[in-house]
Amino acid sequence: MDLSIVDLSPVPEDGTASDAFANTVEAAQQAERLGYERFWVAEHHSRESLAGTTPEVLLGHLAAETESIRLGSGAVLLNHYSPFKVAESFAALDGLAPGRVDLGLGRANESPAVDHALGTERHLDDPDGDQRARVEAVANHLADAYPDDHEYADVTIPRSGEGPPTPWVLGSSPSSAEIAGELGLPYCFAAFIRPVFAENAFDAYREAFRPSPYAMGVDQPTGMIAVNAVCAPTDEEAARLRAVAEAVYERLKQGRPTGRPSVEDAIEELGGVPEPTPATLDHDEWPRAVSGNPETLAGLLEQLADRVGVDEVMIQHSIPDHEDALRSHRLLADGVGLDER
Repeated sequence: MDLSIVDLSPVPEDGTASDAFANTVEAAQQAERLGYERFWVAEHHSRESLAGTTPEVLLGHLAAETESIRLGSGAVLLNHYSPFKVAESFAALDGLAPGRVDLGLGRANESPAVDHALGTERHLDDPDGDQRARVEAVANHLADAYPDDHEYADVTIPRSGEGPPTPWVLGSSPSSAEIAGELGLPYCFAAFIRPVFAENAFDAYREAFRPSPYAMGVDQPTGMIAVNAVCAPTDEEAARLRAVAEAVYERLKQGRPTGRPSVEDAIEELGGVPEPTPATLDHDEWPRAVSGNPETLAGLLEQLADRVGVDEVMIQHSIPDHEDALRSHRLLADGVGLDER
């Protein structure tokens, strides 16, 4: 099983965006050494606890601070932007890190004020169709695949000579999976958002799949599942750290601002430390977050990956302390048996 990481650039307590980005760089360099497959960064807007707003900017810096790990977005929220500008930005990134750039494409609405500030139309008659058209436009720009009589046929973007960035479709529903399948692109399902749809989404992906007409596409279904996962020396300590993710989910259900509580505050909100994730999940059990010691967590991730038929898992976490987060990645790499570089 391959492992990857998506990093949200959390702002440390009493810290700044500069501190958050320095931690992201350190996490990327550690992931490269430990043998992780790829390191993606996220896009969130107007959240005081997260500095990751512009993947295309942060990835340029990470390209200079790493050598071999694949870098990408998890995700660029394509509903906010021009497909041409997104393709152009990531082609430029590929010029900085030839042959190792992923372009993860997703969508999400923010608050009405943020969407207005981004110039985003919130109410579309066919949001799935709009997203498919946008993803297809990005792919056409990257692959220089517009027909000769198209108005964009002579529109060019910078190229590295190593081939264009690899587009991934990201989502948490069967509709995003169908878009990926129809265009022959790799698909990543966000199981930390709506895990109950994971199996249906991958079924939809495979049913809709057609070999890609694009050089950077795929000839057979290629997927990855993103999981909120915490690793620590013992199952009990890992469950304690998982309390933060559980508290955030409870706040979401209650319609409260999520923020990022400390471990202690999270445990108080939950009324105690969560039970450790069992080493074997029931066949229909899909936790929004899992935790464990290296052996336990490696086994859990294998179970979840096997259910949807993928060979790669992307790790997300809500660990407040940067050193605990680095330790989690290190222990999990040991548990899965990644080859250090």
